Amino acid sequence: MFGGLATAPVNSPHLRKSGSRAVVSDFGDEVGNDVEEDFLQTEANGVKNSSTTMSTVDIMPSPVLLWRFKVGWDSVMRMSADLRDLFLYEAFLYYNPLLLVTMMVWLWGVNLWVFAQSNVNYVKIFDLDQDHLTHREVWKAISFSDFFLADILTSMAKVFSDLERSVCRMVHRQVATIAWFEADSVCGSHSVAIPLVLVLPYLFRLFQCLRQYKDTREKTALFNALKYSTAVPVIFLSALKYHVLPGSWTNFYRPLWLLSSVLNSLYSFYWDITRDWDLSCFTRIFKFNRPHLCSYLFHGRRWVYVWVIGSNLILRCTWTYKLSAHLRHNYLTVFAITVLEMLRRFQWAFFRVENEWNKMNSKSNIQLSEKDNTNEEAQSLISNDHNV
Repeated sequence: MFGGLATAPVNSPHLRKSGSRAVVSDFGDEVGNDVEEDFLQTEANGVKNSSTTMSTVDIMPSPVLLWRFKVGWDSVMRMSADLRDLFLYEAFLYYNPLLLVTMMVWLWGVNLWVFAQSNVNYVKIFDLDQDHLTHREVWKAISFSDFFLADILTSMAKVFSDLERSVCRMVHRQVATIAWFEADSVCGSHSVAIPLVLVLPYLFRLFQCLRQYKDTREKTALFNALKYSTAVPVIFLSALKYHVLPGSWTNFYRPLWLLSSVLNSLYSFYWDITRDWDLSCFTRIFKFNRPHLCSYLFHGRRWVYVWVIGSNLILRCTWTYKLSAHLRHNYLTVFAITVLEMLRRFQWAFFRVENEWNKMNSKSNIQLSEKDNTNEEAQSLISNDHNV
């Protein structure tokens, strides 16, 4: 339409963006070494002075910010003990989910940095080469990036539940009041919305597994769907404590809740080791008939794998605590366990992505070897024809 793209020499000054600084090559070939050295020295001094100024500005806090902090601190300290505890508790409820979301994003940045340092092509693994997603790709088969994101969301189920509680109090005008302290209120701790929000990430992952089975007919997807389905009884049996008689909870529902919690924790731990990470080559207990490539991300550091397997087992068992609605009143304990769950997911991501990278490399090597064998067979046939 425009007759093609015009080309220009690399050192052309017209290739610079508007407002950008000139480089030495822009002045022409007649510029001597003295001018070049003076220019570079000026640039270095400018960068040094600007960095010094920026660091000074960053270190010095804003007086307005300090004044606001002092006013807020004095206001809190002048409250009565009961009112201050209520204020801090409610502030914690509103801000802790946002803090946890920020923490998860920061940990994901650390994951990407380690992948880049370890030459793991995460761009290829997550299929991030496309610039945009059109309506044609919406109903296509789900990929590894969809699975990975949904798994991370399962670790943030408690965060989403806290966000729902905060929005509920804002909508019903219960901010800075004690109305939501009533357990049976619309925003209380007995609300049915709590288990419904907690179970959503697991239902998403469950339907992904069913869709994967529909597309590939692999039975492994059904076993994976069974793993996520075992989380549903843990969530809803815990919520039943406030809606059944105490005797029924103690004699019937509580044992079922404990049984489903143990089943889900052990099943999830086994799946992490044998499927998501494929560390079956490190222990006989989790040995596969056809193990994939072993992990090389921390190759030679055996203590790392011992730590990962042991900590994953412990944190998988404490997972049921944070998903249990009848234990939410211990908010500091639940907050600490949620942080530990995110750290578990953080270390899980390293081995999960590397395992997928190893699978992709293994498939590429198999395809290359098959192609080489085909070429060799073709060359042998040609040579046989010449001999004949």
